[in-house]
Amino acid sequence: MTSREHLLAQAFVELADTLVADFDVIDFLHTLASRSVELIDASAAGIMLADQRGNLRVMASSTEEARLMELFELQNDEGPCLDCFRSGSPVAEVDPAAMSRAWPAFTSRLHELGFTSAQAIPLRLRDETIGALNLFRRTPGPLSPTDQAIGQALADVATVGLMQERAIAARDLLAEQLHGALNSRILLEQAKGVLAERTGLQMDEAFVLMRTHARTTRGRLSDIAAAVIAGHIDDALRAAIVSRQAT
Repeated sequence: MTSREHLLAQAFVELADTLVADFDVIDFLHTLASRSVELIDASAAGIMLADQRGNLRVMASSTEEARLMELFELQNDEGPCLDCFRSGSPVAEVDPAAMSRAWPAFTSRLHELGFTSAQAIPLRLRDETIGALNLFRRTPGPLSPTDQAIGQALADVATVGLMQERAIAARDLLAEQLHGALNSRILLEQAKGVLAERTGLQMDEAFVLMRTHARTTRGRLSDIAAAVIAGHIDDALRAAIVSRQAT
């Protein structure tokens, strides 16, 4: 088994391992984003999910730049992730000129953040699309057919994970869960800003510290975020912050 095959198998196991009654949706989605970057030729990844009203929300991203790019998409109602969600099909513009024509504001912002191309893969089960995986690249051109297939496979596994064994018709329970995840996401963004302001760390570094701490202590990211906002940083997290500041 090659290194990539091993990582892919590990990713599927990791994603499937979250299929329990009370899994952490935010951590699950960040796992999908980070594994997507590791396994395919993408520089950054982000995930949007539909809320109970069918409106897309930014739920996870591998970098701060990816998060900003996705927020820009929503604010301007323009970009591959939105088209992907609406069509339920992968979306990519190969030609730079075609990309600028399709998404002028999005393309301009994309280049400002150091990316040259972007495409989106649907989070879809049968005829139900619940969101999309955004993939940003610093090199031009689309993903290779192999990378496209891997990206779709990861998205499919994630969709099954989010919907678990519920029938597609039972949408109320999923909507409630995603609404809770959205609230947790907002809390997490606030905590990132608080921790970054108090410590001088970058936003990405602040998130990594909180996520690592949550996993080490077997706590929930939302609980760690709430504690940070309240100014209750335990000794282990404080030590991790000091260590990161020293590097």
